[in-house]
Amino acid sequence: MITIKKPDYPPLIHNLSGESVQELLGIQAGGASSHSLARIVIPPGKGADPHFHKHSQESYLILAGRGALHINQSQFELHAGEAVLIEPMEVHQISNPGDEDLVFLAVCVPAWQPGDSFEADLPN
Repeated sequence: MITIKKPDYPPLIHNLSGESVQELLGIQAGGASSHSLARIVIPPGKGADPHFHKHSQESYLILAGRGALHINQSQFELHAGEAVLIEPMEVHQISNPGDEDLVFLAVCVPAWQPGDSFEADLPN
């Protein structure tokens, strides 16, 4: 069993696109290998860079705010309480078109690792 309590959360990782990622469970946080769990915060007007994973499925559960999600040629809007599954090789990008922070959980199966994230352009 692996547990993590709020005082033991790893530090936030802020990337240049504006999102803040905090891996709570995974290979680098707690030693879980079957899946990873991260809390992500995207401020208004910011977003993740388009990318894909060769091996991992990735699910998002929106906790607060509103997200604009592009997957390949499709676009969706997600609100608090809604979820999405992104399959391996699907190019995706989530951004925050709202006026409050977009907060969501991301689960990757198998656990996310840096070698499974690839920058990409969204197809037209």
